[in-house]
Amino acid sequence: MTDNLKGAAFMVLAMAGFAVEDVFLKAAARQMPPGQVILLVGMAGMMVFAIMARLQGERILHPVYLSRPMLVRSAFEVAGRLFYSLSLALTTLSATSAILQATPLLVVASAALFFGETVGWRRWAAVIVGFAGVMIILRPGADGFSVLSLLAVAGMIGFAGRDLATRVAPKVLSNRQLGIAGFAMLTLAGAILLAVSGEARLPDLRGLALLAGTATFAILGYHALTSAMRTGEVSFVTPLRYTRLVFAMILAVVIFGERPDLATLIGSALIVASGIYTLARAGR
Repeated sequence: MTDNLKGAAFMVLAMAGFAVEDVFLKAAARQMPPGQVILLVGMAGMMVFAIMARLQGERILHPVYLSRPMLVRSAFEVAGRLFYSLSLALTTLSATSAILQATPLLVVASAALFFGETVGWRRWAAVIVGFAGVMIILRPGADGFSVLSLLAVAGMIGFAGRDLATRVAPKVLSNRQLGIAGFAMLTLAGAILLAVSGEARLPDLRGLALLAGTATFAILGYHALTSAMRTGEVSFVTPLRYTRLVFAMILAVVIFGERPDLATLIGSALIVASGIYTLARAGR
């Protein structure tokens, strides 16, 4: 297999893993505070990646973690994880997942502004159309608007910043070491949220099973995502992020009985279409 095909396979696997993780996290957040769920999942993920790194003879606490790119990446990671998890716990899976799909569009726009990458007027137009799709889903000023839906927007911004920072992360760090750093920030995000909300409780057997499922698929998705971004060309593998929306919509309907309304479906279609077009133009 070529590097691009390997990267594509990793990306689809990552998106499937994240979609299933979202289901477990949303279910677990119904039994215990979201901050507690995020904290425990972060600790589990950090431990697993630390063991994997140790087995490969890699340093667990690498001094590069304190480099400027990694500190910036960590700050965005905390923001993305914190707000996205809150949105997932407090709003619908389908709408939260749909808004998250605008992340690649924000990455393209930010790369042009901060990295000096060339973006033509067609791609700028596609970015605008994609963000219009986000506004259709949010419906500001309409009766269906919820302030809580802005949590997904904040999470999207955090993940976009993390992805941009990942591109300049020191190559000396392996995927396992990046996993340690990422889940450490997830743990920090959970601790912050739990400190604000309080009310931590001891999970029962069902709660433990949900936490185990969340951690398992979070680790699988995170490892596959970093592998995808480091294996294939960004313009080739990134459009496959949109498979997450397909997985999420199906799971939202089957597991939670959600019925995405027309506005959500139209907005999702605009985001996906503009995103694929934008990245296809970049590939040229």
